[in-house]
Formats: sequence, structure tokens, C-alpha cells
Amino acid sequence: MSEPVIESMAEVRKHLADVIDRARRDETPTIITRRGRQEAVVIDIAEYERMRRLADDAEDAWLNRLADRAEAEGLDGSVSLEEMAAALRDHHA
Repeated sequence: MSEPVIESMAEVRKHLADVIDRARRDETPTIITRRGRQEAVVIDIAEYERMRRLADDAEDAWLNRLADRAEAEGLDGSVSLEEMAAALRDHHA
């Protein structure tokens, strides 16, 4: 992935198709600013899906470590992996 291009919302509005093409073809993300603050990033869908898989895998590994630790400590007061996953989903929603 190339270094990101930083553009204001106004600039991106003028050439959104080019921003999307740059993300897809050149694998160059565009960081969009509004009032001087970074607000969003346009990236290729394949890169987004890759990052989602990495995040999901990391979350699964973390949950498995928690479950293993809880099992090693005994079952009193522990919750199932499914209950932990549901609690995390509720927390992120």
C-alpha cells in the first residue's frame, strides 16, 4: 500500500471517482479532512476486507486466550466463549 494522500472534503467532492480509482488501481488511500481534522479514509475494498479479517482473527485469538485462562482458573463465575463474544459485540455496537 502506498503512502496516503491527504485531501480536504471539498477537494474529494470535486473528483471522487479519481479518489476511488486511486485507491483501487494504485492501492493509495486518501485521508479526508474536514476543517483541518482527519475524518475518514478511502481505501480499496479488498484492503478493507483484508483488514476486517485481520481484526476478526485478532479478536478470536484474544477471546480464545481469555477462555483458556478462565478454564484454567476454574468454571466458577466464568462465562462461555459465546457469551464473551456477544458481550463484545454489544460493547462495539
